[in-house]
Amino acid sequence: MSTKIVVVLRQGLEPALAANAGAVLGLALGGRLENSLAADGKDADGGVHAGLNPHPVPTLVASGEQLRRLKAGADEQGLTVVGFNEVARRSRDYMEYLDALATTQSRDVEYVGLALLGPRKDVNRLTGKLELMR
Repeated sequence: MSTKIVVVLRQGLEPALAANAGAVLGLALGGRLENSLAADGKDADGGVHAGLNPHPVPTLVASGEQLRRLKAGADEQGLTVVGFNEVARRSRDYMEYLDALATTQSRDVEYVGLALLGPRKDVNRLTGKLELMR
């Protein structure tokens, strides 16, 4: 594949927050992609299993500052980047998020995680030194 998807979560997230952030980022990125779902499959008994994303999605970890630099680098390179931030995480609904975000300076946005999509070489250049989430 000539493109690559990577999810990068902030180091030290509690498991429930990490799972939530990964789900939010996956849904948001998937909604922007054509062919984000493969065909449904059947098991040996004929049971149908919904199609999954056919692309590998490594999950990496980074510090808050690394996430900020990663977002800036991805934007500079024109990659598709979805950010999940503390403003969104603390909001009760989407309108509350949009209202709070509108009063938050860019420098004050703290990222919980990012999902990146782009040419493999560009994504690797930005994320290649990050550790896998364990």
